[in-house]
Amino acid sequence: MLIEQPTWLYTKIFKRGLCRKDPNEHTVYLTFDDGPIPVVTPWVLDILDQYNIKATFFVVGDNVRKYPDIFKQVVERGHRIGNHTFNHVRGMRMRSSDYVANVDKCDAFFKTNLFRPPHGVLRPWEMDYLSDTYQVVFWDVVTRDYNKHVSADKVFDIIKKYTRNGSIIVFHDSLRSCNSLYNSLARSIEWLIAQGYGFKTL
Repeated sequence: MLIEQPTWLYTKIFKRGLCRKDPNEHTVYLTFDDGPIPVVTPWVLDILDQYNIKATFFVVGDNVRKYPDIFKQVVERGHRIGNHTFNHVRGMRMRSSDYVANVDKCDAFFKTNLFRPPHGVLRPWEMDYLSDTYQVVFWDVVTRDYNKHVSADKVFDIIKKYTRNGSIIVFHDSLRSCNSLYNSLARSIEWLIAQGYGFKTL
């Protein structure tokens, strides 16, 4: 649970961040990190269209630069966009000024008021600074689809075990995640629908 769902301490440290929406609303928020990329992102878009669901994509700026047509598909199909830095950098592994500059470099390609730090890690100063411009979004459920040792069945189990009202759920439209995603996304959506959850963007 330390990985799949943030602890109370995590939410205390990053209290200006958003981990979960209204717990009284029977709604979930699907999010996808690390794209857009060929093959995977278009496939995700087709699955979402199949179920008439809009999601939020936290995109890497360099992928937007390399694949502008795929990024355009995400926008034109009505999904929300968030900043995920230009190079998928970790806030604790570089100078804060360089980290913020990397966020700004991504911002030059599109405008949004949403930001998600890669790996959910950044320094308190970075959090405070970025919160003045962005709604910093973390998550309530991370599926771990990025982990090659976590099977699609396990991803599905995580969805069933940890999802609750207002959950912000993280998937990844990346090559590292694709095998798990291909075998877990549709059935996760179908299970959420069967439980009566609605779907919204952030």
